[in-house]
Amino acid sequence: MSEPARHPGPEADGRPGRVLGRTVRRLAGALGAALVLATALPGGSAGAAPAGGTRPVADTAVSAELPVTMTIESVSKPVAVQSGTVTITGHVTNAGKSVLKSAHAAVRRPWPSKPLTTRSELASVSSRSVPLNADGISMDSPQYALNELGPGQSQPYTLSVAVADLQFSGEGVYELAVDVWGSTADNQRDRPLGIARSFLPYNPSPADAQPSKVTTLWPLVHAPVLAAQTLSENDQTVPVLRDDSLATEFAPGGRLYALVDTGAALTGLTWVVDPDLLDTAFAMTKRYVVQKPGTEGNAAKEDNTVPGTGTAAATAWLEKLRAAVAKPGSQVVALPYADPDLASIAHNAPELEGIDTALSKAATAGRLTVEGRLSVDTRADVAWPYRGYLDQRITAVAQRTGNSLVLVNGASMPESDTLKYTPSAARPIGNGQTALVADQLISSLFEGGLATQEEQTRAVQRFLAETFVISRQEPQNPRGLLVMPPRELDAETAKVLASALQAAQDGKWVEPVKLDALAQLPPDPRASAAVPAPADYPARARDSELSAFDLTTTTRIQTDLDTLMRVLTLPQRVRGPFSAAMVRSLSTEWRTEGSSGADYREGVKRYLKELTGAVKVPPKREITFAGDTGVLQVSVRNDLTQTVTNLKLVLTPAQPNRLRVELPTEELVLPASQSVTLRFPAEAKNNGPVSMTAQLYTTGPNPQKYGEPVTFTVQVTSVTNGVLYVFGGAALLLLLAALRFVRQRKRRVAHGDEGDAPLAPQDGGTGPDGTDGPGRGEDGDGPGTAADAADAAGPAAPERPEHDGAARTPRDSSADGRDRATSDEKVGP
Repeated sequence: MSEPARHPGPEADGRPGRVLGRTVRRLAGALGAALVLATALPGGSAGAAPAGGTRPVADTAVSAELPVTMTIESVSKPVAVQSGTVTITGHVTNAGKSVLKSAHAAVRRPWPSKPLTTRSELASVSSRSVPLNADGISMDSPQYALNELGPGQSQPYTLSVAVADLQFSGEGVYELAVDVWGSTADNQRDRPLGIARSFLPYNPSPADAQPSKVTTLWPLVHAPVLAAQTLSENDQTVPVLRDDSLATEFAPGGRLYALVDTGAALTGLTWVVDPDLLDTAFAMTKRYVVQKPGTEGNAAKEDNTVPGTGTAAATAWLEKLRAAVAKPGSQVVALPYADPDLASIAHNAPELEGIDTALSKAATAGRLTVEGRLSVDTRADVAWPYRGYLDQRITAVAQRTGNSLVLVNGASMPESDTLKYTPSAARPIGNGQTALVADQLISSLFEGGLATQEEQTRAVQRFLAETFVISRQEPQNPRGLLVMPPRELDAETAKVLASALQAAQDGKWVEPVKLDALAQLPPDPRASAAVPAPADYPARARDSELSAFDLTTTTRIQTDLDTLMRVLTLPQRVRGPFSAAMVRSLSTEWRTEGSSGADYREGVKRYLKELTGAVKVPPKREITFAGDTGVLQVSVRNDLTQTVTNLKLVLTPAQPNRLRVELPTEELVLPASQSVTLRFPAEAKNNGPVSMTAQLYTTGPNPQKYGEPVTFTVQVTSVTNGVLYVFGGAALLLLLAALRFVRQRKRRVAHGDEGDAPLAPQDGGTGPDGTDGPGRGEDGDGPGTAADAADAAGPAAPERPEHDGAARTPRDSSADGRDRATSDEKVGP
């Protein structure tokens, strides 16, 4: 690495001609550049800047004329002090296609050494992409000589400049620019090749103005990891986590460790804490287990969990946090438990049954948890919608759930262009609510992560410049500013924000205050207080919201949970974990972890279904019911580790006319991990299969179905009444056959027929076998009629006429006659 170029004066060098010649060559190069580039910008001229200054160039960041990209990666004194020195470091990169030759880096002195006094001037400087006259004069000293750099090659530089040499005219914010002069292999003309810009506040008389009162939010949140279940172990409950990511984050080097460690060194912070994170940390201070991948929603067991590793880290982190929040001037804001997504709820399910109650309970649980875990007073009536974006629906939901303060992104409530200063953050928005509006530009400096030193230095110097200018807009009327970093504030960005806050505080134009103090400042009547309509909500923020289906499905967990609670004898084991898990399913932190959020919600539902299904009627396909009366036996199994009560089993046949259950309902008490068999008396009417449904119900007021119904088949066999009908029918047929045989016998005896002689035919003729056919007698009676039966039961055969076809006396064909005939036949020979 080359050393900074030295520029000794004539006395030191002893060769004044060399110095003079170098100066002449520089002037000639500058004039040549001016002649070539004079027409690049309107109004450009060759003599527009003093010797050594730059000339207007084309508005192109990297081109053949401007092939160099530069960075400013550190400023040793972010706030300039009298008699001090500022050291600047960075990199020079040849982004062109030709070799960089005879180049050097130099600091520009502001010209005409006047400060930037408005925020619009700061924005103008930040928007420049090419060297301009307004960037100031390139100083002869100090300079840093650069090696020849081929295309794509880079070289670091270091420049140290005395504050006195910058010739500041007084307090204010000044542009701090570093540029590169030189030539390229394809263009030997000495010219400006690139520039980098930053800002440098100078505050020699800090007592001349009142400092701005600045509240900085310091978020401690994490996506939920505590599962809705515990592992029973020796009559103890062991917490179950879905992963062990917090073990790393709580340990030194982790994000949450760095946030607490960095915040502990600051004063006047407002810690914004998710109570669920504290509960999880506390659970980790003892033995806990972690679910194996792919087992979410399954009951925790030894074979699908592994021991957690973060006990020591979680214990130390909690102690460190307690000490940090106890510092004087600090304040703790408790988010609703698990930080539910107000914007998603307001936009997709504002009238969802029970949602307001759930949010109110989450706020109460949040306050109690934070106060209990951190042993500090806390404020729990603060709403922080996603990224602070606000509209009228979000405000309404926040108001219904008791939030009197709403933290708002300045993009949602922009100021009028007619307002020439930055107003205080507090704005009354009606319904007893106050919006605390964060400065949009200042907050945006710390969004998106600051991974490189260039980004970090740019953010610090811009923060200092913006807050300094604001403090000087009305020096005797201090403003109240809200700094709102993103919820997912990372470790590096937190350190950068802390550096900026500390530098501004050391510069005496910023005074850190807690949230309550900011909210109590008098509101500016000219400041914007209009809450935007839902149509003005940012489309990109809507894209990551929980859907109406997600929200509705999640709240139904409460209904299923209520049903389970009615039957448990120890409901507290389940109610707390599931109520918390339901709110965790609505967490704002799922915005950046959409797939993980869906997996978490599905796991909660699956586990609740598994718990409910642990009390069930075991499935069966078919049972046999022998006889017309008997007992149906149905078992109910309880696989839970506690006794279950307030349940009844109801049997419902699909065809009660064929199989009737006499007492279809039976209440039961199920001991833990046992089965109970219930007996239901029943009566069958017919043989064959009958479909039967067994359904559990809760008892008490408004009984509800419990679990899924179980349908099986009852196969009815050997019904007694049916057998008798069969035998009775057969006996009747035999009796009728016997009657006919006896009748024929009597006729043959009456006619004196002997042996096997056939009977004489009646008037009706004979049948095909020689017996009486279907002819009719005198009375028109057909065969097998009541008259025939009466003939067979008449007096002794000799009293009958002895000739064939003789008239017969009609007999009684009434039922009595038939009954008697049957009786006579049973006793006849």
